[in-house]
Amino acid sequence: MKSLLIIGAGGHGEVVQEVALSMIGQFGIGYGKIAFLDDNAESAIGPIKDLESFAQDFDDAFCAIGNNAFRKTIIERIQKSDCQLATLVHPSAYVSPSATIEPGTIIEPNAIVHANAHIEQGCIISVGAIIDHDAHIGAFSHVNAGAICIAGSTVPAETKVGAGEIIPGFTTR
Repeated sequence: MKSLLIIGAGGHGEVVQEVALSMIGQFGIGYGKIAFLDDNAESAIGPIKDLESFAQDFDDAFCAIGNNAFRKTIIERIQKSDCQLATLVHPSAYVSPSATIEPGTIIEPNAIVHANAHIEQGCIISVGAIIDHDAHIGAFSHVNAGAICIAGSTVPAETKVGAGEIIPGFTTR
């Protein structure tokens, strides 16, 4: 079994841990060791500033920071470390075989990513979000709970789509 270092032990970090644990057996992925780095959590094995020194002890790392710009900075540090950047997909999510999901992204429970959708690196696709066909989600973005990115829509890099928000796509006829 592999090991996973999660950067950020807050509420989103807990979601990340639960998704990682739910993946045991899915796609041959299973994490037997999961630990957190966080500046304020007693359960963390160390502070975020020490990421590079802890990275050598883990197979994969995942940034569980909600702030898009800070998540980008941490992911860039992970990519320079000895860890692989994990991609996490909850078993209840639907991801089309033709969709592209880049590393460092989490697809949370009951989310849908349809045909030919492209999710760039470091994104959060929250619970129940819908990314319809041919939609493009820019790097380090967050599509929040229940949001819908309509077919052909584009979400620019580092954007936060609000819960329940609808992003327009192809013009309807």
